[in-house]
Amino acid sequence: MSSTPSSRNPTPRRPSPPLAKALRAASGAVQAVLTGTPLTEALEHVPATLRPAAQDLAFHTMRRLGRARALLRLLVPRRPSNTLVEAHLLVAISLLDVRPEDKHAPRYAAHTVVDQTVAALGQNRRLQSFKSLANASLRRYLREHEQLMTQLGSEPEAHWNYPRWWIQRLRADYPTQWANVLAAGNVPAPMTIRVNRRRMLRNEYQSLLEGMGVHATPVGSDGLVLAHALPVTALPGFDAGWCSVQDAGAQIAAPLLQLQDGMRVLDACAAPGGKTAHMLELANVDCLALDNNEHRLSRINNTLQRLGLKAQLEVGDAARPQDWWDGRPFDAVLADVPCSASGIVRRHPDIRWLRQPAHVDRVVSLQKAILDALWQVVAPGGKLLYVTCSVFPAEGEHQAQGFMARHPNARRLPAPGQLLPASADAPPHQQHDGFFYALFSKA
Repeated sequence: MSSTPSSRNPTPRRPSPPLAKALRAASGAVQAVLTGTPLTEALEHVPATLRPAAQDLAFHTMRRLGRARALLRLLVPRRPSNTLVEAHLLVAISLLDVRPEDKHAPRYAAHTVVDQTVAALGQNRRLQSFKSLANASLRRYLREHEQLMTQLGSEPEAHWNYPRWWIQRLRADYPTQWANVLAAGNVPAPMTIRVNRRRMLRNEYQSLLEGMGVHATPVGSDGLVLAHALPVTALPGFDAGWCSVQDAGAQIAAPLLQLQDGMRVLDACAAPGGKTAHMLELANVDCLALDNNEHRLSRINNTLQRLGLKAQLEVGDAARPQDWWDGRPFDAVLADVPCSASGIVRRHPDIRWLRQPAHVDRVVSLQKAILDALWQVVAPGGKLLYVTCSVFPAEGEHQAQGFMARHPNARRLPAPGQLLPASADAPPHQQHDGFFYALFSKA
């Protein structure tokens, strides 16, 4: 599982389209999340001219959703019957409730937010009857802001902007660090790229960026953390395969396997292909990229073609090797398994609102099945790297210990273990999402 760049920019960016149109598009995306659709999927249906502005507003709302919901309950005790109206109000409240320390939040004059929210509702004939409700509740927020803050008190979801179960789980897992983990997840992540060493040296690419006025800090063996985000089309040589967007935490995976030319390698849960590509950039290996979704497999193919790399692509379930394995063992297996994605909430702030405790339990069972199944395809003396982009130990250290207990012929090798997301004030070279890494060799 790979990460995508966040909507972070060096300074707050006002959308070019009228704010009412951007609010309407963002509210539609927020409504989709409230009904169970991932935000990135919802934003794909927004017209291209509106998408950047809608993304900024929707991402900000997801990072402030707990607080915005609590305020909406105080302002409108009876929940709006229409979820799209609710979404409009949540977006508006999150924009009004911007504090001075919110460095990356979009900023608009309060009266502009109120007027444009009412205008956005008026653009939809089905929602015009809710204009008065929106106007009255938002103006009440402006009048009674101090009293409303007092009424909020210390309600956990309003304070931390995470579901209550998520907060409780992290408090139990990290008694001394839980607050820092929550706070780190509320700060937009920097844009990090991986330079394709087959096309260009990192320091050469860094010089190209500096020539454009974009400061970049080296991270890992091939990465650069950009001081501010750019559209991928603005990255030098992106279409020619000079670089890829990939979080610094994800760039740890491929080097851990210490790949050598001629090795037979499996990327067992490969989509969207960032780690597959990194392995192929590091060595001339015979690589099988496996994924259980044909559409996602096509994304891997597009990535490899852009970078000038080749691998065998196959649709298959990592937990059922009997359906795709030819019996020839692999020298190295990368198992970047399905997980809660709780470590990448900096980039995907909607994840916290889409997940439920039962989802974590389901992926824990799936991870165990995949690990046990893949162990049989590892060659004697070969390695298996277990990876999740999760901060929950149930998906990390607990899985690793359980695997060792079930497989006496597994020896654990040095690997980072649990990586927690970096705090907002961490230096650029320490900025990464939350990951877990465990490396095993087969006796």
